[in-house]
Amino acid sequence: MNIQEAEAALREELHRIAPDIDPGDIDREGDLREEFDIDSMDFLNLVTALNKRFGIPIPEPDYPRFASFSGAVAYVAEKVT
Repeated sequence: MNIQEAEAALREELHRIAPDIDPGDIDREGDLREEFDIDSMDFLNLVTALNKRFGIPIPEPDYPRFASFSGAVAYVAEKVT
């Protein structure tokens, strides 16, 4: 999967979890939880949605890689073949 596809997928899943998110306002390096006021449950919903969408395991030790938009995009692009 290339970076653009991973970005599009992550934007879609973020929008499902937090519909008020404007994709144009995403700070690629900012903390996703703080930037969009995503609580722990929303974060788990995001990880679960990506797991289901791509069929990739996302173990808890990898969660810190989802702290920022760019980190999550890189993770997805790396894991989805």
